[in-house]
Amino acid sequence: MLSPSLAQEIAGDTSAVIGFNVLITDAEGMVIGSGDSSRVGTFHEASVEVVRSQEPATHNASQAQQLRGVRPGVTLPLIAGGQAVGTVGITGTPAQVRRFGLLVKRQTEILLRESVMLRSRLLAERAGEKLLADIAAYDPEVVEGDFLVFRAAELGFDLRLRRVAVAFEVTVPSVPVHRQSAHRQGAPTLALVRSELLRTVGEVFADPQDIIATTAPGWIGVLHRLPAAGSMASLAADCRRVTDVIAAQDGLTARAGIGEPATSVGGLHDSYQDACEALRLGNRVAGGSAVHLITDLRVHQVLTAVGQSARNRLVDRTTADLRAQPDWPALRDTITAWCESGFNLVRAAAALHVHRNTVVYRMNKIEQITGRPLREHRTTMALYLACLADRLGGGTDSAVRRRSGGR
Repeated sequence: MLSPSLAQEIAGDTSAVIGFNVLITDAEGMVIGSGDSSRVGTFHEASVEVVRSQEPATHNASQAQQLRGVRPGVTLPLIAGGQAVGTVGITGTPAQVRRFGLLVKRQTEILLRESVMLRSRLLAERAGEKLLADIAAYDPEVVEGDFLVFRAAELGFDLRLRRVAVAFEVTVPSVPVHRQSAHRQGAPTLALVRSELLRTVGEVFADPQDIIATTAPGWIGVLHRLPAAGSMASLAADCRRVTDVIAAQDGLTARAGIGEPATSVGGLHDSYQDACEALRLGNRVAGGSAVHLITDLRVHQVLTAVGQSARNRLVDRTTADLRAQPDWPALRDTITAWCESGFNLVRAAAALHVHRNTVVYRMNKIEQITGRPLREHRTTMALYLACLADRLGGGTDSAVRRRSGGR
C-alpha cells in the first residue's frame, strides 16, 4: 500500500525537518524509505514484531546490537484500515526521539491514506473509462451485453436502470497567430484541467449510479441515471449548469449532447452515439446553443445518413432559385421557422424575432419564386428538408466519432 517512492520522499523530507534519521519499512520489515539512503533495501528485524503486535518498541544501543539492521531509537506501526502495513522508525537515543515518534507516525499515516485514496480514485476512473469505451463500441456480435452488465455490477453500477447518455466537449478557443506565444503562458490546457473538469461534471451529476469518464482529451461522457421523476428538460438544465461553470474558466468553452433514455447495453450504446451526434449536428445547425438534444435533431441525423451527394441534389433541385437571392439566409430561416412552428404565423414570427408582416412578406416572396404555395404541406416539407440540408453543409465528420470513443 505504501510505494517505495512515496516512502523515500516521506523519510527524506521528515529526516531533514526533525534532524534525526527516519526509516520506513513494509509489512515484512524491508526498508523502503530512509533519510540514510544506504539502508534502503535492508532488513529491519525489529519491525517484524512491531507489525505483528501493532505496538511501538524502543531499543537502546545494547538491544539494537542484538537485532539485525536495527539501530537505537523508536519503531512504531503504520496502521491503515485497521491493519499494520509497515513501520516508521526514528534513529537516536530513545529519550530524545520518543517525542517525535507519534508526530511522525500520524503524519505518515495521513500521507499514506491520501496516497491510497488517490490510487483508488485513479483506478476507479480507469475502470469507468474502460466501461464507457466498451459501451460506446458495443457490438452484440462481438461481446454479450450481459458480460458488460456483470462488469459494471462489479464497479457498483446497474446498467439495467433507466439512463441517458450525455457527451461533453470542452475546447480551448483558437487564438490569432500573433498572440499565441502570450496565450500559451497563461491559458489552461485540457490535459492540466482534466481532473477539474471531471470534478465539475461530478458535482452536478452526483448520483452514485452516474458513470462519468473521459473518453479523449476534451471529451467527457456521462451515463446518467434518470430518476423516476426526472425529465429531459431538467437534464438539459443540469447540462447547461456544467457548461456555464466550465465557460467561466479562463479560455475554455463547453457544449453538451444528450441522447435518449435506455435500459440495456445496446440502448446505452445507441444513446451515447446519439449524444455525440447531437454535439456534431447541433454545432452545425444551432451554433448559439451549448446544449443539444438528439430528439430535436432526428431529421438532421437522417439527412446526414443519406450522404452528401444526395443532400446536394435535394438542395440544388428544390431551392436553386431561392439560393440565388441575396437574402437567402433569411428566406431559409423563414421556411424553417414556419415548419417548426406548426405552420403558425404568430409563432413563426416570434421564433424569428420579427414582425408577422415581415414573415408574410418573405412567404409571399418564396411562393412567387418557387411558384408553389407554402400552405401546401408536401411542398413546404420538401423545402424544409432542403433548408436543413443546406445548413448542414459538409458530410459526416468521422473525427468526432473517433474523439468521442464511437466507431
